[in-house]
Amino acid sequence: MTIEPDELTAKLVKLQTEHADLDASITALESQLHVDQLQVQRLKRRKLALKDEMADIRDKLRPDIIA
Repeated sequence: MTIEPDELTAKLVKLQTEHADLDASITALESQLHVDQLQVQRLKRRKLALKDEMADIRDKLRPDIIA
C-alpha cells in the first residue's frame, strides 16, 4: 500500500506543529523555578522521535535517484 504525497505532506505538517509545540513546552518547563527533569526528559525524547519520523517522511517525499 502506497501513501499519496499529499497525505505524507499533511502528516509532515502535523508532526512539525507537534514538534514546535513540544519545543515551547520544554522551554516553558525549563524556565520554571522547580523543574521536573523527568518530564523534560520525556518531552525531549518525544521531540526526538518526531524529528526522526519527519526525516523518514521527507525521505519518502524525495527518494534517492541513482544516476
